[in-house]
Amino acid sequence: MKVYRALDALPARRPGVVATIGNFDGVHRGHQELVRQVVAAGRHRGLEAWGITLDPHPAKILHPESAPPLLTTLEQRLELLAALGLDATLVLPFTLELARLSPRDFVSDVLGRALEARVLYVGPNFRFGHRQAGDVSVLGELARELGFELHILPPVVFRRQVVSSTFIRHLIAEGEVDRAGRLLGRPFALTGAIQPGEGRGRRVGIPTLNLNPDQECLPARGVYITETSVNQHIYPSATNVGIRPTFDGQQLMVESHLLGFNETLRAGRLETRFHRRLRAEMKFSSAELLREQIEQDIARTRRFFERVRTLASRTRTPRQARG
Repeated sequence: MKVYRALDALPARRPGVVATIGNFDGVHRGHQELVRQVVAAGRHRGLEAWGITLDPHPAKILHPESAPPLLTTLEQRLELLAALGLDATLVLPFTLELARLSPRDFVSDVLGRALEARVLYVGPNFRFGHRQAGDVSVLGELARELGFELHILPPVVFRRQVVSSTFIRHLIAEGEVDRAGRLLGRPFALTGAIQPGEGRGRRVGIPTLNLNPDQECLPARGVYITETSVNQHIYPSATNVGIRPTFDGQQLMVESHLLGFNETLRAGRLETRFHRRLRAEMKFSSAELLREQIEQDIARTRRFFERVRTLASRTRTPRQARG
């Protein structure tokens, strides 16, 4: 997927595109359906399928005091959009100048002259233009006037829940990472650099890797069943998100014990994928009691992945099983 990070970086000539526009934070099931429709329409019409995403999030510029903590970094968003089959994505820098464009100017300047969109897909809550004065009704009028085709997709409902980035953020903040993962269509993940710790875990026989997260939206403090990817390998893991109150900690840490991993790393990158919350973070009266609880957490983590492997083996076809 090609990525363009400014309007003046766009290629000079295009035969028109099929496009969708949004923040796409999380690239959840609703976003995925929108992009699939764009890709399918592009293939059918012989046009490129494009996404347009804003960076930074408009609220970061217009209302920084109430801007939501984001589920994904820009690079994560681009990777996820690329995996859905888009030909290109325009990362539109969100500035006060852009925010002051009227709905008509935004559509004619950005979607029309700059992008040459022939077909546009959006969700029902799409807003645009100065003070978000434009909605899908206004967009429909502009589509008729300016001569492009508009499709407004209904909200995606999964297990009787409307899928939205706002609700997913709420679930993660409450520690309900399993429900959040179902709405995302994949486990919620934190990525970041390895952060050297104080070595307490290794001294008690339960070493951890500490992650300095890139993401803004973090799970509620507690212990989680996770998988951690390091050096191109994925390990079952138990992860604590918290301040380590037993040791009177103050700084929030994301630290994971990886099953079957014995290396000592002080640099590099991690990705930790969250499957289920085991318990809230607790303060113990001694390090020994904490160790006993962590061992129970690790045992529950092992059982979780054993069940996953058992279920996976039962669902394989006879040919897969023979292979």
